[in-house]
Amino acid sequence: MDMTDAFRYFAALALVLALVGGAGIVIRRYGLPGIAGGSGRRLSVVETLMLGKNHRLFIVRCDGVEHMLVTAPQGASVITTAPAKRTDGAA
Repeated sequence: MDMTDAFRYFAALALVLALVGGAGIVIRRYGLPGIAGGSGRRLSVVETLMLGKNHRLFIVRCDGVEHMLVTAPQGASVITTAPAKRTDGAA
């Protein structure tokens, strides 16, 4: 294997990685139904907080309602549920 073959292999690898990365960016930005993105998203994680080594607190928004969840190795528990605060600045 001489230098031109090695350069050709690394250039081909770089091209393939660039194409895969570009496809990932396009999918995240424009979304594919059922995979990622898209306009029909109903569920989002608003905030997370580590409570301990294996415990985490999540605020999850679903259909205009925020749920506070605590996860642990044994499972997850819903702590409270409340209407979501508006973030668009309207009163």
